[in-house]
Amino acid sequence: MYIYAHRGFSGEYPENTMIAFQRAYELGVDGIELDVQMTKDGELVVIHDECIERTTDGIGYVKDFSFRQLRQLDAGSWFHPRFAGERIPALAEVLDWLSDQKRSIILNIELKNSIIHYDGMEEKLLTLLYSYRSWSHRIVCSSFSIRSLYRLYQLDPNVDKAMLVEGSQCGTLDMARVCHAREIHGDWSFLISREGEKISKKMDICVYTMNDPLLLTELIQRDVKALMTDFPNRMLSMLRG
Repeated sequence: MYIYAHRGFSGEYPENTMIAFQRAYELGVDGIELDVQMTKDGELVVIHDECIERTTDGIGYVKDFSFRQLRQLDAGSWFHPRFAGERIPALAEVLDWLSDQKRSIILNIELKNSIIHYDGMEEKLLTLLYSYRSWSHRIVCSSFSIRSLYRLYQLDPNVDKAMLVEGSQCGTLDMARVCHAREIHGDWSFLISREGEKISKKMDICVYTMNDPLLLTELIQRDVKALMTDFPNRMLSMLRG
């Protein structure tokens, strides 16, 4: 079972920042999950919320700022004063960093394209990824938006896609087939639902956000492909001794 660092090592570092990604990588995680929004000047940036106030010292929507304006914000102090000066990364910055790492890992890019529709996000993402074709890291693109996943399929049928779900949802398998997703990423309640049990026999399932090491045995028994956790140190310690 793979261990993904959810928004980086977000249990001990400010989420979706370069230090959170670096520390997760140093732990030996199998993958890193991050979130992508788009600025008003078309830059793909790594931040979870559509609004910036929870994780920065700014106020407003990501879509209303230029990348240069967002880079002036403090994305670390909200977590702890010692992280003052951490910035919102561009996705390109993360890809540059990852291309310099010797150990290959999985990068799970969640397109935050469901609450706010970012026109052209899928095209921009693929154009950026194509510039790193020579590297060995595997990319998985995930989203709650069926439209966004299907658009990715139209642009490139070979890109790995994962459909995000929350809770038990009838018709999940049919929706996954419509958008040509190869994996389902669901929460714990989805995994233990009848729908989740049915789908686990036909598709790979990854579980988010799992922070309880005591549930690892059950995840393994249910043949979960990967778990996403804020505390990869705890999960790796349990799995690998």
